Amino acid sequence: MASRASIWSHLFIFTLILATSAAGTESEEFVLTLDHSNFTDTVNKHDFIVVEFYAPWCGHCKKLAPEYEKAASVLSSHDPPVVLAKFDASDESNRDFAGQYDIKGFPTLKIFRKGGKSVQDYKGPREADGIVEYLKQQSGPASSEIKSADDGAYLSSEGKIVVVGVFPKFSGQEFENFIAIAEKLRSDYEFRHTSDSKHLPLGESSVTGPLVRLFKPFDERFVDFKDFNVDALEKFVEDASIPIVTVFNKDPNNHPFVIKFFNSPHAKAMFFLNFSSEDADSLKAKYHEVAEQYKGEGLAFLVGDVDASQGALQYFGVKKEQVPLIVIQNNDGQKFLKPNLEADHIATWVKDYKDGKLSPYKKSEPIPEVNDEPVKVVVADSLQEFVFNSGKNVFLEFYAPWCGHCQKLAPILDEVAVSYQSDPDVVIAKFDATANDIPNDTFDVKGYPTLYFRTASGNAMKYDGDRSKEEIVSFIEKNRDKKITEPKSGKDEATKEDSAKDEL
Repeated sequence: MASRASIWSHLFIFTLILATSAAGTESEEFVLTLDHSNFTDTVNKHDFIVVEFYAPWCGHCKKLAPEYEKAASVLSSHDPPVVLAKFDASDESNRDFAGQYDIKGFPTLKIFRKGGKSVQDYKGPREADGIVEYLKQQSGPASSEIKSADDGAYLSSEGKIVVVGVFPKFSGQEFENFIAIAEKLRSDYEFRHTSDSKHLPLGESSVTGPLVRLFKPFDERFVDFKDFNVDALEKFVEDASIPIVTVFNKDPNNHPFVIKFFNSPHAKAMFFLNFSSEDADSLKAKYHEVAEQYKGEGLAFLVGDVDASQGALQYFGVKKEQVPLIVIQNNDGQKFLKPNLEADHIATWVKDYKDGKLSPYKKSEPIPEVNDEPVKVVVADSLQEFVFNSGKNVFLEFYAPWCGHCQKLAPILDEVAVSYQSDPDVVIAKFDATANDIPNDTFDVKGYPTLYFRTASGNAMKYDGDRSKEEIVSFIEKNRDKKITEPKSGKDEATKEDSAKDEL
C-alpha cells in the first residue's frame, strides 16, 4: 500500500533509521556469510532467517556490524535459535540477488520465512538489545494471547502500536482473517488476541467480540473496527496507525511514524517551523485543526522542526529563512509550496490546494548563462526546451554530485560529447537530480547515474549498457533519428519551373 516516493524521500528516511546505530568491536563468529553460491540453499533450509544486504565500503554497515554480531550471538541461544546472516550486495557476482530483493541502499535487512516463501523488511532497532527483542517477537507466533490483566496492562503505557483482536473463541473466519493480517503486517505492528475483554486496560469489560481494537500512543488512545474482510482490516490498521499530525523532530520515538507517513498512499502535507519560536504552539494548533478537518480525504499531515528537517528543506530546494513553510506533494510528484505562512492563512491555503487553485512548484537550478562545455547542463526549467522540444537526439545523464559512479562516468561522457561536437542532431547532457525536479511520468530515476536517450521524434529509452565510450556511441547510432534529405531530380526541378511560369 506504500505510495511512490522520490529517491530523496527514501534516502531521507533511511538516514533517520541509521542515526540510532551504535559502534562497537567488530566480530564475525555468529553471523553467517552468504554469497551467490550458498544464498538460496541457506535460506531454503531455514524457517526463519534474517539477512543483511551490505557493502564493505558502507560506513553505516560498518557501524551496524558489531551490534548485528552481538545480537547474533545472543539469538544463537534462543529456543529455537534465530539465524542472522550477511550478504555482500555490492559484489558483482551477487548483484542479481540484490536486484531480486529490491535493495536500494545499505544496509538493508530482510526477514525470510518458511524457506524464503515469505520475505519482509526488517523494521526494528539497529542496536543489539533492540535487534534481539524485535527478532524474538518476529520469530514467534504472529499474534500472542493476552491471558490476564497484567498481560494487557502495557497496552496503555507502551509508546507503540498494538493491534488486539477480541474473540469469543479462537476459531472461525474472523479469527483466521485476523491471523492472516497479523502474518502480513507483523514486521510493522505487534498483534495480540484475547477472549476476555476484562484483560484490556481502561476497564473495558463491556467490549464484546469479535472486534479489533488498535491501541496507539497518540490522538485517541484506541479505535475499534468490526469489519473482518481482509482488505478492509488491513486498510484500517494502516490508516489508524498514522497520527492526525505526524511529528518530525530529533526524538527517535517519532521516527517509525515519520517512515509510515512517507510510505502512506496519500498526498503529503508537510509544515516546517521552528519548534522553539514564540508562535510555534499557535502554528501547530492551527495546523492540527486543519488536519482534523481533512481527515479521511486522502491527505496526510506532518509538522517538522526546522532543526531536524534540513534534509527535507534541501530536497525541496528551500531555505531556513522561508519557514514557517508548508509543502504539499502529490503522488505524481507535483509539489505546492507556501513560504512564510501565518497561522490564520493555513486553512485558506490548504483549501485552495484542495480546490485546485494553486500552481505547482518546481525546484530548479538557474538556467546557465554560458553552456559551452561538451556535455551540456540541463536544469528543470530548461528541460522542456532543451530535451522535449529541441528536435534533437539527446543522451541525458541524471546524476548526483556526490555519487562516485557518476564521477567515474563524467570523463567518459566528455569523450562521447566531444565525438559529437560536429553533429548538430545529437546532444550529450547532464541533469543534477539532487537540485532539480524530475518529471516522473517520463523518467524513472531510482539511482545514480541513470541514463536516458530521447530521440528527435520523442522516443525515450533507458540506457543500461556498458558505460564505455564505444558502447554509448554504438547505442546512440543504433537508436537515433537521422534526417533524410531526398535528392532533387532534374525532372522535379523542371516541373517546378513550369508551374512557376504557369502561375506568372
